[in-house]
Amino acid sequence: MFRGYLTALITPFRNGEVDEDAYRDFVDWQIDEGAAGLVPCGTTGESPTLSHEEHHRVTEICIEVAAGRVPVVAGTGSNSTEEAISLTRHAKDAGADGALLVMPYYNKPTQEGMYAHYKAVNDAVDIPQIIYNIPGRSVVDMSVETMARLAELPNVVGVKDATADLSRPTRTRNAIGEEFCQLSGEDGTILGFLAQGGDGCISVTANVAPRQCAGFFAAWDRGDAAEALDRHSQLMPLHDTLFVESNPIPVKYAASLLGKCEAEVRLPLTSPSESNRERIESAMRRVGLLN
Repeated sequence: MFRGYLTALITPFRNGEVDEDAYRDFVDWQIDEGAAGLVPCGTTGESPTLSHEEHHRVTEICIEVAAGRVPVVAGTGSNSTEEAISLTRHAKDAGADGALLVMPYYNKPTQEGMYAHYKAVNDAVDIPQIIYNIPGRSVVDMSVETMARLAELPNVVGVKDATADLSRPTRTRNAIGEEFCQLSGEDGTILGFLAQGGDGCISVTANVAPRQCAGFFAAWDRGDAAEALDRHSQLMPLHDTLFVESNPIPVKYAASLLGKCEAEVRLPLTSPSESNRERIESAMRRVGLLN
């Protein structure tokens, strides 16, 4: 259902407020540069520090600007099931093509609790839903067996897999089938992820290199593994460097170097260190994004 490089969008801020003009321009630029889809209000969009009103507004602007040119998969997850349902309802009403729901963080649900959480959202809102499995932030890891149970529900259509376990796509494919969409949540693993049966990536790097990321996937998609490897190797310094500090600190700074937004992030995130700013600039020059 969803494939290729979807951008996990940053949320531009200016003087503490959402910079709607910069955001509109950014969404439009992403589409022009070849993004296969857009994901507002995820981790990269600093969703934990967006108010509900801001969350709604950011989702609405993305859908409005995209205007059906590419799919919009809105981040609607929460560790509160009722809040996740509410955000998912809003995304559907706003016209989103899908919803991305992060694993319930902090609560540490059991596998049965994970199943019940996603089933409740599935039952409440009729929209394609993607599980966001990210143990590094949510602490818990959904098993392939639990995911296979959820895949039997009509609205659960795929997973954003940020486990960095490259055996997972094949095991998931064997358990569920090819129709279940598998998107990597780790830019650096994307080549191996695709080779093991994945369908694409929900990408941080694509915020600043959408054309290059789209070019990599196009090479893979036409069966040119050698070119895909070459393009992946060229992007790897950027994939690595954009995680030298907590996401989205580095990518927000990188986007500011391109003139796309301010580097501003919300507390408890802070600006990157001087040494890491230099590393980010160096990586961007290395991949040809800066002179």
